[in-house]
Amino acid sequence: MRLLILGGTEFVGRAVTEAALARGWQVTVFHRGRHAAPEGAAALHGDRRDADGLRALGHGEWDAVVDTWAWAPSAVRDAARLLAGRAGRYAYVSSGSVYTYPSPAGRDEDWPVVDGSPDAGEVGYAEAKRGGELAALASFGERALLVRAGLILGPGENVGRLPWWLGRIARGGTVLAPGPRDLGVQYIDVHDLAAWILDALAAGLGGPYNLVSPPGHATMGELLEACVRATGSGAVLRWTAPEEILSDGIEPWTDLPVWVPPGELYDVLHRGDASKALAAGLRCRPAAETVAATWAWLQELGGRAPQRPDRPPLGLAPEREAALLERLEAAG
Repeated sequence: MRLLILGGTEFVGRAVTEAALARGWQVTVFHRGRHAAPEGAAALHGDRRDADGLRALGHGEWDAVVDTWAWAPSAVRDAARLLAGRAGRYAYVSSGSVYTYPSPAGRDEDWPVVDGSPDAGEVGYAEAKRGGELAALASFGERALLVRAGLILGPGENVGRLPWWLGRIARGGTVLAPGPRDLGVQYIDVHDLAAWILDALAAGLGGPYNLVSPPGHATMGELLEACVRATGSGAVLRWTAPEEILSDGIEPWTDLPVWVPPGELYDVLHRGDASKALAAGLRCRPAAETVAATWAWLQELGGRAPQRPDRPPLGLAPEREAALLERLEAAG
């Protein structure tokens, strides 16, 4: 397979690039040159925000394209138009955020989506991803694969969710652990995501797929206890009821990444339907493997993960955690 990856040097794009190279595919990455391309990949340079930024893609043919773009849909439109006659299939890495909110537990690919335009400039994240989907469909039709990813974790993560938990637990001591301990969490390991995308392209799949593990694939307990084992810190998890956390003004998802308490937002983020992707071959590794691999990657970087400049840092401030733990201890 001759694969073109628009991006290919960070997180999801890099995981796809490395997985394709491991299969012996011929891989070309098109990127701005801010990070080195994986060894073995050919590199083309350009900035999709520039008027003439796609010049390097003016020639060449590929069996498939993978596009991870998350900003102005017009950039997807321009790339897809340019490549429609010279590429076999186009996989656009979208998001479950394209579904209208709130969506119920068990939401599948038929749930209504937000409005979007392939011609839009900078818009909100959900509208941008939907516009990107429409741009891919406009040029590739049934040859467009819409990969609606859920929460993505694993090595290379530059948003700060699992890396924050690993860093906090590595410091040891008593750790505020948001309960219930057996609360299910739903996510996709970046390597499982990459493998499924390549399999789907090779099989000629098209249309939308929710790419996330089955609901309850792991629990908060399994995830955080795996962090304790991976770091070897001896940290003690202090499981705390959602009501006590929320009453202190601590925000789910941002102050305590991954976690949201049972309710409307929980159903949206952690109870989506993944049966279509599972039937099409999605395999999800145990949480302990994702955690261990992420910790090993962090150690290679000296313990500090990269941070996307367009996303705010996540995680609870140490003084706020300490204050709540102290109150919980005093209350018995």
